Amino acid sequence: MNQLTLDNPPPLPADSADLQTVLAAWHGATVRLEQTHEALRAEVQRLTHELEVKNRELARKNRLADLGQMASHIAHEVRNSLVPVTLYLSLLRRRLPNESDCRGLVDKIAAGFTALDATVNDLLNFTADRDPRWQAIDVRALFEDVFGSLTPQLAAQGIETYVDVPFGEQVMADSDMLRRAILNLTLNALDVMPDGGQLVVTTYSGPRGVEIEVADSGPGLSDQVRRRAFEPFFTTKNNGTGLGLAIVERIAECHGGIVTAANCPEGGAAFTLHIPHRRLRAAA
Repeated sequence: MNQLTLDNPPPLPADSADLQTVLAAWHGATVRLEQTHEALRAEVQRLTHELEVKNRELARKNRLADLGQMASHIAHEVRNSLVPVTLYLSLLRRRLPNESDCRGLVDKIAAGFTALDATVNDLLNFTADRDPRWQAIDVRALFEDVFGSLTPQLAAQGIETYVDVPFGEQVMADSDMLRRAILNLTLNALDVMPDGGQLVVTTYSGPRGVEIEVADSGPGLSDQVRRRAFEPFFTTKNNGTGLGLAIVERIAECHGGIVTAANCPEGGAAFTLHIPHRRLRAAA
């Protein structure tokens, strides 16, 4: 009779070996199932968080849309009232003698109405909802036009302007909208340089579109201002509406682009308008 040893165990019955294989396969499947469950749970949590963020953003946009409609209605009503009042002030000023002390008061009232009219214009531009009228625009000529209209203010503040834009540089855009965006970016730069500085404009045409940068030599942007720069009604100025940069962002979105804000390495801030290329046939 043969003696069994540990080094030579008896073979497992065929059904026992099959059972071990099944158990091993079952264990592997269980492990994979647990891993899949954990991955799915993590993905559900991520999607849930993303959905909450999207819902908050949608609710914010809906509130802004309602606010925009209300602001547009109010702006139109205010403008309708401003027109006759401004006319009456002009007639009153003409009837007053040049040496009258009342002329100074009338001028101050007129200045107040001018500021109010500027606010109304900002509201109307922010709430304007129309598609761009596409055309080829000479970027350098557009900047020269904007700077030309601001010559008195640039001279009074001692602002030096540098336009580093190639001759013939063109972009497909809405002329009025793009001019408004450039004007707002320029005025924003002037506001942070009351005692003089440099205003530098550059462009870059890449495979995806044209980048238009307006940089200033002001104090730069704090983290909070950089995050909220394009938020409607956010302003750091005592007499600002907080709509200038928000209008720029709306114009960028209308053109399928974006606008970004950053601090320059050498100081100051730079706002860059990104406008995608658009074929002439697509604009027809």
